[in-house]
Amino acid sequence: MTNKVPEGLLPTNQPDLFFEDDEIGRMKKEIWEASEAEVDKILAEYGMPSPVEWGKPGVYLQMMPRHKLIEQRRKNDIVFIPIGCTENHGMHLPSATDTLFVSQILEGLRRYIDKRDGAPPALSLPPLNFGAHPYHHMGMPGTVIVREDIARETLIDVMLGLWNDGFRKQIFINNHGHLWMLEAAIQQFQKRYQLPGIFRVLDWHRAVREFFREKKYGGEYESTFVHACEAETSLALYLFPEMVDMEYAVNTQGKGYLPDGHFDKSVDPYRRPSRWSEGEGHFAIELAATPEGVVGLAAEGNAKKAKKPLAAILRYLTILHDDIRRVFPPGTVPPVEEVTLRTAEEMEPYLREPQSEGWKTVYALPRIGQSNIY
Repeated sequence: MTNKVPEGLLPTNQPDLFFEDDEIGRMKKEIWEASEAEVDKILAEYGMPSPVEWGKPGVYLQMMPRHKLIEQRRKNDIVFIPIGCTENHGMHLPSATDTLFVSQILEGLRRYIDKRDGAPPALSLPPLNFGAHPYHHMGMPGTVIVREDIARETLIDVMLGLWNDGFRKQIFINNHGHLWMLEAAIQQFQKRYQLPGIFRVLDWHRAVREFFREKKYGGEYESTFVHACEAETSLALYLFPEMVDMEYAVNTQGKGYLPDGHFDKSVDPYRRPSRWSEGEGHFAIELAATPEGVVGLAAEGNAKKAKKPLAAILRYLTILHDDIRRVFPPGTVPPVEEVTLRTAEEMEPYLREPQSEGWKTVYALPRIGQSNIY
């Protein structure tokens, strides 16, 4: 009996791996089957690898003259926001690893769209260089933990300030283990303010999980993505090799108390019943089990292994950007009365160009069913 590929799915050379027959699936399949030279060509289109551009004039919205920022926003009012943390990533990696990954990915995206269109999206300097953390990170030296409610409220305030300045399509790109807090920030922001716009958070590595597959499943990795591991070390060796010291890279194994099969790993590679973040107590905390700061096979890291995941996420973010900009061109948002409980008439002055005639600041907008105290 021959297994037939279900309609709408594209087969690969791995019997358990399919991609949807849509723009995103076709892109992933193309990269899955691409040669290293073809992948290098894609990465070159995004200027990868390049040093992080936190201090480069004109890249981040906080680092350009106000008049240039306004001019850019009128052409493209999407803002991408890298989300990271300060976290022990072993003796061989810097504690800004997560923040560096997402920043450099988004800088590559900006370079590509700027070269292609002359109207790149905005980037915001990371509001979370210090992030929230799961319980099992408690007490780990080098890991700086911000209380979850403070991190969440910081992001909500950032979202409101960006919206007030006309950036009403806000995309958080995350690399750190606090996704539930980022989701809560978006949900609470909308419940509190009810504003039309596009608001999304994306774990970039989960979005392209196929490209972190282990060799036994047809991929390039000896082990699955966990933390400061083979995958993250490979990414660091490609993106910021000058900050990596492989002499100190080690292989470790976390300590779990239940048999494998219940909880998944960082990019949900096994489709297990629960994500890693949906419980505590079933495994030892990091300080006890992996005091090295590494969970996985860091010594197996190799820059070549990072190429396909990075090519895939850059292509995906390009598709996401283009879809948003096509459906909602600069200055437009989703229909007020379809995505909020407000009326189009009420929102009209708040949706005008900031500081134009008749514009009102969103900080003066009455809340629905809540106190108006900021």
